[in-house]
Amino acid sequence: IVGGHEAPEGAWPWVVSLQVLRGGVRFMHLCGGVLLGRRAVLTAGHCVDGRTDPCSWRAVLGVHNLHRHGPHTARRRIRRIIVHSEFKRETFENDVAVFELKSAVRYGLYIQPMCLPPAALVQPLENSSDCYISGWGRTAEKGKISSVLREAQVEILPPSLCNSSQGYAGLIDSKALCAGVWAGGTDSCQGDSGGPLVCYHPDTDKFYLIGIASFGVGCGRPRYPGIYVRLSQYRKWI
Repeated sequence: IVGGHEAPEGAWPWVVSLQVLRGGVRFMHLCGGVLLGRRAVLTAGHCVDGRTDPCSWRAVLGVHNLHRHGPHTARRRIRRIIVHSEFKRETFENDVAVFELKSAVRYGLYIQPMCLPPAALVQPLENSSDCYISGWGRTAEKGKISSVLREAQVEILPPSLCNSSQGYAGLIDSKALCAGVWAGGTDSCQGDSGGPLVCYHPDTDKFYLIGIASFGVGCGRPRYPGIYVRLSQYRKWI
């Protein structure tokens, strides 16, 4: 996360670190994910690119510092990985995947599932400025990934702005959301992919999952906010 700060411990109990086995010895954080149920983690399809074997992955939940697993940390191996059949790596279309955990996790203060919004709340949430991203990704475009979970507040930017000639110039379709800060400085980055974009709804006093981090041009650049999968378009698939 670029331009954010360290998250309070346990602040985002649905955030998952998806880690891949390197050299057969140790697991390295590769992508974020979101817990949707006791055995289901939603992430970005491109995270799985070329790494489709479930045996080379694990999910770590209820963790703050990736190098210091606490008493409430759960580690799970993966039973299967389902990538959207229409995922296109050239354009990042349909950039979603689900990891099925080998065994269920127990919910507690540090491990909680995330809700998708009911239909009536989708529109207000997709126009919200009370939204947050979180992850262990790079803290600068050419920087290092973070060992502690970081968070940042972002706003959902209108497609007309995002797609303007100064920005993505018509590249972003209706199945994606633009979020960040138009002037730059706050964004997801490498290692945050697949992580949650959540927005707060005051009437229900809840956070809802409206997007997952997909791609961008650099990290935190002016006029190139982060692009997120617009999950309201994938509810049936999920």
